Formats: sequence, structure tokens, C-alpha cells
Amino acid sequence: QVRLVESGGGFVQAGGSLRPPCAASGRTFSSYTMGWFRQAPGKEREFLAAITWRDGNTYYADSVKGRFTISRDNAKKTGYLQMNSLKLEDTAVYHCAVGDGALYDSTNFEEYSYWGDGTQVTVSS
Repeated sequence: QVRLVESGGGFVQAGGSLRPPCAASGRTFSSYTMGWFRQAPGKEREFLAAITWRDGNTYYADSVKGRFTISRDNAKKTGYLQMNSLKLEDTAVYHCAVGDGALYDSTNFEEYSYWGDGTQVTVSS
């Protein structure tokens, strides 16, 4: 079974940066896709970014493109979400997830099989 653990969240002032990791264990991810989602209180789960583990192809939601960058370290089996120019509206619980292969739609949370418990990101003025 794949286990995912996010960390690196916390409190940050508007305009600041965070780079939470998503550490994976339990099995090989060579053909998997890793995605990042977030959910704020009272709002729907929102797709942020995804990366194919083998080729490193990336996909971004329009809302974060240019500010967020997804990456992975194959040797460490760890993905990262670099978040720059953080805004108050970025406050949410951030989750990473893993799905098998190249997904039909990497923005669809139902295509992911494994999820981390999330890390809280709070942006203040």
C-alpha cells in the first residue's frame, strides 16, 4: 500500500513562499502521477498541479500557474509544491495524491488512488 505524508505547511505572510514535500513509501512510483489539491473551509476540493513521475510532465490549474511549481525527486520518492507569492485566498489544507499511470484527467480527484492526510497552509496579512 502506498503511503503519502505531506509536511512543510504552516503560517506565512502574504507574498511569502512555502515548499511542502509529499513523501511516498510502500511501492515504486515510476509510472504514477502525483497531484496536489487543496480545500478551504466551505469550498470544494480544488486541483492545483500534477506531475507524471516517469517523464516529469506537469499540469497546472490556471489559478496557480506562474506562482506554483510542482516537481519530484525520484531517488527520494518525494514530490514538492513550490508556492510563491502566496495570497490570503491560498489558505487551505493541501493534499498530495497518487494515481496509476498517465491519467485521463489529472484534475479529477476520483482518478487518484492514494491520499495524504494534508498539511495546513495559513496565509496572513
